[in-house]
Amino acid sequence: MVVKRPALSSRLRMLARRVPLAAVLMCSSALMATAQTPGGNRNAPVSFTADDVQYDRTGGIVTASGHVEATQNDRTLRADRIVFDRNTGVAAASGHVVLIEADGQVVFSDYAELTQDMKDGVLTGMRSLLAQNGRLAANSARRTDAKINELSGAVYSTCDLCKDDPTNPPEWDIRARSAVQNVEKKTIEYYDAWVDFYGIPVFYTPYLAHPDPTQKRATGVLPPSFGTSSTYLGAFLQVPYYIVLDDQSDVTLSPMITADAGEALFGDYRIRLNEGQIRVLGSIANQTGQYKGGTNNSTGFQGHLFARGDFAIDDVWRWGFDINRASNATYVRDFRIAQNVTALSSSVHIEGFGDGSYARTDARLYQSLTTNSSRLLPFVMPRTQYSFFGQPDALGGRLAVETGAFNVIRAVGTNTKRVNLGVDYSRPFVDATGNLITTGLHLDSAAYDAHGLSQQPTFASAVNGSSQQAMPTAYAEWRLPLQRVSQDGWGTQTITPIAKAMVAPRGLSYATTHIPNEDALDADFTDATLFTLNRNQGYDRLEGGARLAVAMQGDWTVKSGARFSGLLGESFRAQKDPYFTRQSGLRDTISDIVARQSVTPNQMLDLTIRERIDHRTGHVNFAEGVTTFGVDRYQFNAGYLYSNTTPYTYYDSAPTSAASMADLLTPRNEVSFGASVGYGRWRLGGSVRQDVHLHKSASTDLNATYEDECLIFSVDAYHRYTQQLGDHGDSGLLFNITLKTVGEFGFHGN
Repeated sequence: MVVKRPALSSRLRMLARRVPLAAVLMCSSALMATAQTPGGNRNAPVSFTADDVQYDRTGGIVTASGHVEATQNDRTLRADRIVFDRNTGVAAASGHVVLIEADGQVVFSDYAELTQDMKDGVLTGMRSLLAQNGRLAANSARRTDAKINELSGAVYSTCDLCKDDPTNPPEWDIRARSAVQNVEKKTIEYYDAWVDFYGIPVFYTPYLAHPDPTQKRATGVLPPSFGTSSTYLGAFLQVPYYIVLDDQSDVTLSPMITADAGEALFGDYRIRLNEGQIRVLGSIANQTGQYKGGTNNSTGFQGHLFARGDFAIDDVWRWGFDINRASNATYVRDFRIAQNVTALSSSVHIEGFGDGSYARTDARLYQSLTTNSSRLLPFVMPRTQYSFFGQPDALGGRLAVETGAFNVIRAVGTNTKRVNLGVDYSRPFVDATGNLITTGLHLDSAAYDAHGLSQQPTFASAVNGSSQQAMPTAYAEWRLPLQRVSQDGWGTQTITPIAKAMVAPRGLSYATTHIPNEDALDADFTDATLFTLNRNQGYDRLEGGARLAVAMQGDWTVKSGARFSGLLGESFRAQKDPYFTRQSGLRDTISDIVARQSVTPNQMLDLTIRERIDHRTGHVNFAEGVTTFGVDRYQFNAGYLYSNTTPYTYYDSAPTSAASMADLLTPRNEVSFGASVGYGRWRLGGSVRQDVHLHKSASTDLNATYEDECLIFSVDAYHRYTQQLGDHGDSGLLFNITLKTVGEFGFHGN
């Protein structure tokens, strides 16, 4: 019996008259059984349409053809023809078979045979549209219990096909002899798989798995990293395995095999809790250390542990820990665990935030990555600090308090206990003529109990001793902003003369005291510290005496948005301060001249320059320049640093020794340049750092990145010219290929 297709309403009436309704409903119910959502109702109403329907009462065969469409539980099955055998419960769909899942996934097939409930079946010429532009195809597929799809001759990609010739291979695809799509667990597993680029097989793996594109987290093997490092590791292979523990935690295990440095296992554990979070990274290795260059003292079992946790106690208090340890410095360098880090710091802390106040107590220790011994580095147990900045009182003044205590312990060096207190009370005034005046009283004080004063970093004449110091200071600052607003498009110009007078007792010479020095090894004198009460850092060295700091500051903002600003200043003192070195620019009664210029003519350029100039000779003792310029496609940056001293050498030897003074007077003179250029989907960049004083390059880096809808490809080539732990520099070539929705493949070479 055949029903021709007239108008829809007439067709439905004819269908009700000429085809037994039970047969139609039975057919449509069977067709939609596997299109149910999890927990869907199999007895839900079915919407069913077709151009023609034939029903063979004798054979129990229902045939629907011509734009067949059946919908149930938000899922739709479409085909040119569907034949349902009531005897076997098999529905056969052919001709442009389309199954639209409730989650939006679309499955295409040339031919499909499905059981009565459509939980089981086979499909040929299967093609599936997944989330995030994912495409999965197979020569044939077997569906089991509506949860597992076993695929034969599977291909997966997220790349768009060529519009001019869709038969061209995509940028990349995963081609496997067989694959399993777990619909319930949202994973896809491949067996005997090749990763192709533009149709060319590049990488083979017997097994590969990744989450379904709808899933961000799923247990499985991640893409490997592989390559060669001629200096330290030799050829290596690293294969990560990602494990989802629960909704709040996961772990990644990454075994590594190297040709020259043995085997290693890396781990990354993460967990989110109601009150905070924890992350633990670590490794263990059996390092052989048969290097082709450099030095080695890290053979045998090695490892590292980086762990961090942050937890909220309540709305005011929180606590946390940060543990960073390694078996030795060369292991960290060889396996590139921490780059451009001179020491590892570990701490545990508790801190609180109040209305204008902050409190913190912590304990910390350090491990050196520049030497093979950490005996010179301190262990701080504990360190406590509290700060408070009050609201204006009845007189309009504000009280600020800063206090703290610490206990510094060294195996070799000075052991120091210190308690410090800083108090400041300031009162601002504004008179009728626009003068801005701030007056205040300030006190810095500290008490010490120290042992090993003759050792680093203090190098005092005494061995042990208790001491104290205090520095009260009265100050007054005056500013007079003079502003001119132009009506002819030149914008606003502001000139502000500034003067700050400070009166305090003369500072100590510190050469004959028992006061250790933990936090004031260097004096920092630039435009940023011109008006500070203590140009020494910290509390251990206090600046005293009567002194005056003056400056002229200018700002010009044009209506177009361009801005220019600058400052020129100098400091004067009643008497010389012999504690400051001559190179600091603060020892004489007249200081060096400090200056700053900032230029931002438009969004394409930002330039800031700082200088410190000898007031007698005009020689530049310090210079720093940083600039960025360009547009979105072309970005450039450049930097320059010059200093007439290298002050951190004070830590290693007495500042009065010939060796220390020679190291101190070694200038720092360095220039850097970087660029980034975008061209279509490419971004090219690079940077160089040059030591001008030594006429040597410090480092060079070149990189390129390509990104489209399915692929991210990056390559980074670098070379370090400086020595580290006795090596002769380091270089590398790193490739990373990210197949979107699959993961990242890495290749590292030297």
